[in-house]
Amino acid sequence: MKKTALIGGKIYTGTEVLEKKALLLDEAKIIGIADDKNLPEGYELLDVKGANICAGLVDLQLYGDGSDLYSAELSLASLERISNGLIDKGTTSYMMTLATNTIPVFKEAIRVAEGYHHDAFLGLHLEGPFLNSKKRGAHPEELIIAPTKERIDDLLQGNKVVKMMTIAPECISDDLLAYLQEYQLLLSAGHSNATFEEGTRGYDLGIPTSTHLFNAMSPLHHREVGLVGAIFNHNKACSSIIVDGHHVSFEAVKIAKWQMGDRLFMITDAVAACSKGIYQHVLNDGYYALPDGTISGAAISLFEGIRNCVEQVGIPLAEAIRMSTTYPAQLLGRTDIGNLNAGSMANIIVFTDAFVLEHVIFKGELRY
Repeated sequence: MKKTALIGGKIYTGTEVLEKKALLLDEAKIIGIADDKNLPEGYELLDVKGANICAGLVDLQLYGDGSDLYSAELSLASLERISNGLIDKGTTSYMMTLATNTIPVFKEAIRVAEGYHHDAFLGLHLEGPFLNSKKRGAHPEELIIAPTKERIDDLLQGNKVVKMMTIAPECISDDLLAYLQEYQLLLSAGHSNATFEEGTRGYDLGIPTSTHLFNAMSPLHHREVGLVGAIFNHNKACSSIIVDGHHVSFEAVKIAKWQMGDRLFMITDAVAACSKGIYQHVLNDGYYALPDGTISGAAISLFEGIRNCVEQVGIPLAEAIRMSTTYPAQLLGRTDIGNLNAGSMANIIVFTDAFVLEHVIFKGELRY
């Protein structure tokens, strides 16, 4: 595709909902929005026939797609298959995540990913190993370790591809947290048994976000509100949440949304069926579990999460879109994805009111 004008739809810009307008693309970039009756010359028209138009989706936590679990494959071919599979589901930017593993596996995952370049691939999210084993979830207890300067350096020295890390704030001292922050990662509090005070201190010291709200964290109790309470009551703490109806009930998502507003965003936590390595994921009815029954990952796409937000939680469509585009992109400090602004990457999805994904455009190229 060269110069293309998407017409005939409802355009969700992230700040407005526009009708009788055209979204203008020129190769890999968004040019802007124009009146559909007064288009500049030279644009090929794509009439979406009343469908919804928004930015491609941004997922900050997933482990694989299709039959590829990255931690079990650790190959460029695996990353390429995952990228293509996700784009076709509407996720045009993603953070490849590794759950707690051996240090050699972490290092090999980093080495392979350093050689992978794709405009959908945002980098690696290490969910561990500096977690609290009391809230390990599906993570092997014996592989969770305490952070030290030596261990941080061993894992991240010379790092160019790890962009995000989940840590338990109560398991890291203030000086070590400051040291870890020097690596310029997006830090996220999770797999944590923090008290309200410990969690709040972590956010006060600059941890900006949290990993899968409610899951694997100290719960909200009326006498000790835990990490959930710290997230709710902090004016800056953001959090991801899994909206599949299995990890978190839709009623809990509704409560969290009321409490947090634009500080709450969506991830999928999606895994893939796998029968080798540490994480052997078995598909149950709508989610993945380990062979012992421990819930271990989601089986939805981010686009399906938007549908759940609207149909099951009652979140307006414009806000559900922001939860999977605007808010995660802002956490990353990226202004070129997750929005339809002039100059942003031409990553677009088009879908019907019945949540049928009709078109995906990636870097200006019509995938279907």
